[in-house]
Amino acid sequence: MTPTLADRIDALLPQTQCEQCGFHGCRPYADAIAKGEAGIDRCPPGGHVGIERLAAMLDRPVVPLDTSRGIEKPRTLARVVEADCIGCTKCIQACPVDAIVGAAKMMHAVIDDLCTGCELCVPACPVDCITLDPMPLAQADDRGHADAARIRFVRREARLGRERAAREAQLATSKTDVAAPTARNAVLEALARAKARKKDSP
Repeated sequence: MTPTLADRIDALLPQTQCEQCGFHGCRPYADAIAKGEAGIDRCPPGGHVGIERLAAMLDRPVVPLDTSRGIEKPRTLARVVEADCIGCTKCIQACPVDAIVGAAKMMHAVIDDLCTGCELCVPACPVDCITLDPMPLAQADDRGHADAARIRFVRREARLGRERAAREAQLATSKTDVAAPTARNAVLEALARAKARKKDSP
């Protein structure tokens, strides 16, 4: 299958899934660029080099990074300070690529090789036990790492979608189960009233 314009744009993005661009992940941002709905200057992790690559591919002028989205800086890896972790799972819920492992009320840990440096786990942590360490340049510049992060993000989004659908189906079923007896009772009461009227009529 021939890659679409959005596919080729997405392939140039760093796949941090950090949402600094204002979109829920790199692919929606790529779609917006392809449709002419967003500029090529909204990705701080991609920085100036990323803008240059997008400009060359799209035959657009190179523009400065929109610093209202964030500033260009070296990529980082998240690390959980074990002694301070309370096992609340909020960082796990925030991680867009499933790079954090752990269980409720147990210490969590970041898998370095899976971390994209999105930093979304930092504000999610209620006890401020996540620090940011420099990401090795080989990892930051590796397209294989970026491609793997894209796959993990897509799989996570699909899993969350299935879980939402299951919860909604369960909720709908529970509402039906509650409503059904109520409806049956209403019918029985109406029949009883009709019988009473019939009995009382001359």
